[in-house]
Amino acid sequence: MSQDANSKPPTAGPAGTEISPKAQKSALLKLPGLIAISFYMLLLAGEVVLSVVQGRAGTLVLIFPAFFIAGGLGLTMLLRWAWALTLSAVVLGAGWCLWTFSTQHNAVFLAQGLLNLVFFLYLVRPEVRTKLR
Repeated sequence: MSQDANSKPPTAGPAGTEISPKAQKSALLKLPGLIAISFYMLLLAGEVVLSVVQGRAGTLVLIFPAFFIAGGLGLTMLLRWAWALTLSAVVLGAGWCLWTFSTQHNAVFLAQGLLNLVFFLYLVRPEVRTKLR
């Protein structure tokens, strides 16, 4: 039994099973919402960095983009900790946006809050949770 020198060994999956990189890519492509949510998390990170650069937020806020980037990239690798990180980000983001809408009556916050709620509902689906490792 010889192995190709260029092939990568399969990664360990849940309950000791092994998942090949091809199967992982296939699982990710079956859940296109995860790709969209990962892209959204990267956009949020960029938005926060831009607000710090423009002086609208303090430098301490730069902690959040690190978590957004880690959650977004980890979600594309189907990691359970990244799912939890992203789930908490969209729940807290939805709450903050909807609270801001209720105080300022700005429709942009309503749209972003509802988008975060849609992402939350997608992330808690059983099909999504079973694909994570």
